[in-house]
Amino acid sequence: MRVRKLISGDKNIVGELLLQRRRELGLKQKDLLTKLQLKGIEMSSSSLSKIEGRQRNVRDFELAAFCEILNLDASELLGLK
Repeated sequence: MRVRKLISGDKNIVGELLLQRRRELGLKQKDLLTKLQLKGIEMSSSSLSKIEGRQRNVRDFELAAFCEILNLDASELLGLK
């Protein structure tokens, strides 16, 4: 497993918190991708990595699924709380 050294992108504002929360819950990317699949969202590990690294935009339905899976409020994730 490669470890990202820096959050380098600027295409979203939620990636760093998603990564942090996923790790807090002890989930691997593979685990999160499986949970997304169960919600009908197909995403590659590359796409998830890019989201976490802020190098890819996040779609609204993906954001909603991330919130539900990671037990986060959307306003928290968006930095509004």
